[in-house]
Amino acid sequence: ICKCIFSICGSCFLFTYYTFTFVSLLIGKAVLITGCDTGFGHALAKHLHKLGFIVFAGYGEGAKKLEEFHSDRMKVIQLDVCSEEQVKQAVEYIKDNMEDSERGLWAVVNNAGVSTFGEVEFTSIDTYKEVSEVNLWGTIRVTKAVLPLIRRAKGRVVNLASMYARMGNVMRSPYCISKYGVEAFSDCLRYEMKGWGVKVSIIEPGNFIVATGILTRDIVASTANKLWNEAPSNVKEDYGKAHFEHHMGLMRSYCNSGHKDVAPVMDDIADAIMSKRPYSRYTPMEPRWWIRLQLMTHLPGAISDLLYF
Repeated sequence: ICKCIFSICGSCFLFTYYTFTFVSLLIGKAVLITGCDTGFGHALAKHLHKLGFIVFAGYGEGAKKLEEFHSDRMKVIQLDVCSEEQVKQAVEYIKDNMEDSERGLWAVVNNAGVSTFGEVEFTSIDTYKEVSEVNLWGTIRVTKAVLPLIRRAKGRVVNLASMYARMGNVMRSPYCISKYGVEAFSDCLRYEMKGWGVKVSIIEPGNFIVATGILTRDIVASTANKLWNEAPSNVKEDYGKAHFEHHMGLMRSYCNSGHKDVAPVMDDIADAIMSKRPYSRYTPMEPRWWIRLQLMTHLPGAISDLLYF
């Protein structure tokens, strides 16, 4: 019995020791984060900086609060993920500002994203393209650009998807399409990178509208006006104003919903970056959304449709 207990304790000690050693080796490693203006990206830049990482914080329109850190480990760079030129310049900046670029970049977190809503017949083709250009093609563009550096480090690729990346919903088709694509891209990349020692993880946050401010009543109002004004006359006639306003009312009701703290997402992203054996998928979400995700992805469509639609 004593021998058995010693063996178990010894194994636990070794596991803890090696895990601690691995995490310790990450201090001072470099991470690129896209979309650091607000929301998850902004919070993550500060979180990883606090943990000891060198953070390359990509922003689109401004990141004054991050610049105020006045830290050698917080490097703020302009990075529009839709711009080939800015992505290329960001990679060169990273190479020039790492102590040893030959050792590679430890991680990239593809966080930059946009969201919108609207029923299919009210949503323009341009809107579908604009959302996917950021959420999907931006993720692919940045990943491809930094992948040689990630491979050198045998590092991590962490892609922000959504609970709507594995289950659809009414009014959310532009967003769902882009995030479903992120999931497919991430899975394929994970298979390819296994032989290189690179880990690829997907983060699937639930409802964090309140915490991130990604959806406000003003945004709902402006989007609603755009949807109605740009819809074909026959679509407006067939659906009717009452139907449209009902759905806009539902969107307004979501503005004050969800988690009030982004900490669960920060913890999962940090684990994906720092764990020796990160998960392929992380699902920081409320229990009811987690249950819905499991039911909609495991039950026959006829049953899940009956439950939720």
